[in-house]
Amino acid sequence: MAGHPLGGVRVLELATGIAGPYLGKMFADAGADVVKIEHGAGDPMRGWSASGARADSDSALFRYLNTSKRSVVADIAGAPVADLAARADVIVIGDGLRCAAAGEPTAARIAELARSLHDAHPQAVVVAITPFGLTATGEDQEQPVTEFLLQALSGSTAGRGSPQGPPLAAGGRIGEWATGAYAAVVALAALRGARRDGIGDLVDVSMLDCMTVILGGLSVVGPTVMGTPPAAAGNPAASSRVPELPSIEPTQDGLVGFCTVTAQQFQDFLLLIDRPDLIADEDLARLPNRYARREEFLAAVHAWTTRHTTEEIIELAAALRIPASPIGSPRTVTGIDQFTAREVFIPNPRGGFFQPRTPYRFGQFRGRPPAPAPTLGEHTGTVAWPARTASAGASGPAGGTGPASDAGPAADAGPAGGRPLPLADLRVLDLTAFWAGPSATLLLGSLGADVIKVEGVSRPDGMRFSGGKPPSEENWWEWGVMFLATNPNKRGISLELTDPQALDVARRLIAASDVVIENFSPRVLPNLGLGWDTVRAANPAAVLTRMPAFGLDGPWRDRTGFAQTMEQASGMAWLTGTADGPPLIPRGACDPIAGLHAAFATLVALAERDRTGTGALVEATMVEAVLNVAAELTIEYTANGAELVRDGNRGPVGAPQGVYRCAGPDHWIAIAVTDDTAWERLRELLGRPDLAAGSDLAAENDLATAAGRRRAHDRIDAAIAAWAAPRDRDDAAAELTAAGVPAAPVVPAADLRTSPRHVTRGFFEPLHHPVVGEHPMPGVAFRLASHPGPLLRRAAPMFGQHDEEVYGGLLGLSAAEIQALRDRGLIAHRPAGV
Repeated sequence: MAGHPLGGVRVLELATGIAGPYLGKMFADAGADVVKIEHGAGDPMRGWSASGARADSDSALFRYLNTSKRSVVADIAGAPVADLAARADVIVIGDGLRCAAAGEPTAARIAELARSLHDAHPQAVVVAITPFGLTATGEDQEQPVTEFLLQALSGSTAGRGSPQGPPLAAGGRIGEWATGAYAAVVALAALRGARRDGIGDLVDVSMLDCMTVILGGLSVVGPTVMGTPPAAAGNPAASSRVPELPSIEPTQDGLVGFCTVTAQQFQDFLLLIDRPDLIADEDLARLPNRYARREEFLAAVHAWTTRHTTEEIIELAAALRIPASPIGSPRTVTGIDQFTAREVFIPNPRGGFFQPRTPYRFGQFRGRPPAPAPTLGEHTGTVAWPARTASAGASGPAGGTGPASDAGPAADAGPAGGRPLPLADLRVLDLTAFWAGPSATLLLGSLGADVIKVEGVSRPDGMRFSGGKPPSEENWWEWGVMFLATNPNKRGISLELTDPQALDVARRLIAASDVVIENFSPRVLPNLGLGWDTVRAANPAAVLTRMPAFGLDGPWRDRTGFAQTMEQASGMAWLTGTADGPPLIPRGACDPIAGLHAAFATLVALAERDRTGTGALVEATMVEAVLNVAAELTIEYTANGAELVRDGNRGPVGAPQGVYRCAGPDHWIAIAVTDDTAWERLRELLGRPDLAAGSDLAAENDLATAAGRRRAHDRIDAAIAAWAAPRDRDDAAAELTAAGVPAAPVVPAADLRTSPRHVTRGFFEPLHHPVVGEHPMPGVAFRLASHPGPLLRRAAPMFGQHDEEVYGGLLGLSAAEIQALRDRGLIAHRPAGV
């Protein structure tokens, strides 16, 4: 492990489930020594299978999540764990979801352990992953909760599905995987700060907050900024459930996925299907109107798509630069040509199935060669971490400082007179746009990095023009709601990189930065004259992180890719939707998921830079990050021959599990019964003798078991629906949880700002924008003991807002030189053509 970027980093994993172990896997893949503490029968994931398949040994999902780790059986409160904790760099505890019902620690116990570990071992970074964060109180600390319920609370479920049907949760437990990736980024950043300062930290990660960021919360910004009334004030949430058209459509030999998020893409799509006559139909240009005319529109689409094969359609769409993809399924995803060409799927080191490889690479590093997941207690009594010396951390992996001479404004470093944020010694030159790249740099900026966002005069970030004011309004480009949500904590400058005269300025910016990050199509950066050779020549210590949609090589290299495309290709969409309908995209989750993995890869490369003194070109391929998060679909099929399928709101964790309509306009509750005891409590609450023990239905299906309840799911759903229909949504959820039944209201995104859990956590933070004014913005999903104050320190920048500050203060240009750049059109106060 010594030759790997995180070689020498010691991680003590006290976590079960998905989120914590996925964090551990990400560290192990980068070379860290991860020791997993288990007790009793071990992590319940050892026996978990989403398909119900039974294995003679550890489950395939456990073996994937715990690749390259060591297992020690010990009491968490015992001396062996205390000894390891005293020598650890990172301690991971939690996640308190499904396992809470199986006797694992509750969120309250996890919070207690996290604080005691932080107090007892101040040298370590302690990462606590809990459903609602360490600030949770009351029933939120004790009740078992599932991903399904957290999706309902995060604004995700309410916005998915059709207005005519119930809201739908995303399949595949995306939120748990995303939380693990999110926590891994913060943990590695906190480790960097600990190595710099000589003291650890307590990282508090809320799964609900993370899922709000990834799956549902950003859509609250539109109503907040634009003044649209929330759903509770009479604007039903169903209005946000407008499925994309076109999306996943039938072909002559299967299915194909489209993405037409821009007006140009939709017009080109109409050309693709031989219907240029519809371009003049302005009514179709708007998705709600298109959905209202869906029968007419889809008839035109399917008349063309069903005459062509999937492969033919994708080739034709690629020629028009319309994002299109085959639909990944358990049977097909490992055989998609881009993935086979890049050898994305590799054999599990213990054999028996295929798993995705590490989704990034730099230099000669392709991820640590995977070692088999440990058997239970395989390394008990054999782990002997040597004691740390006082100076060992300062020069170790993930420590050190970058070449930047100025870490940006003091306000970005930390509280006055307090400890700087973990990444306060880094500067990031941000060339990204839309959501995936900006989500990565937002997180790095929230951790203290000085992020300088660069926008072209002729081609600013396209998110400036999404969801805001019409062009007839003054400064309308400053009102893009997604731009406002994804670009706080950044300084913004303009620079027309398409003009060769700008190259000298760009090289000087690179020389003053630690990281350059971009998410252009692969051909763009070299065409601008800013390829890796240029970056390395300008700054040999710089890390250049590239985020291609599909990779820097392979047959899909130059294809356009958006989040929807990756959700379609990866198999993520396959698990979302009704059993009798087509797959549905989860609606954008892939962008921030890719951003999280790119941010982690960047920090890993910086750890290597600090060890060797040289920078690196990082390839953080977006779809490969998504394939890691969607791995269960592939693993179950290649290990057990089981094809996971979508089934509305039903799933493998809860039985019964679903959403049920309550009184009020589009008001719903979510219920997920995770064990037999909770079922008995629900049955008593419903007061239905036909569900009681001894009834014909109970005898026929054995309702005392999850398998029996799944067989009778339709009858049980009808009973729950009848109970919920006359009740107020929030009252019903409170009555259920008081009875010990896992339940939650389905919260529309527009209501998140007043949701009690988000208010208690302080998730939404007020930011003042010079044009838009002061509005609460979605925050971050973590808190640091070393920095308890707000982590959003500045609003998203106006176009070119910090030109004088950066070009003058950082590069040392005179006022006359800056004006000369402006006169040549290389920088500007406003985008061209507006």
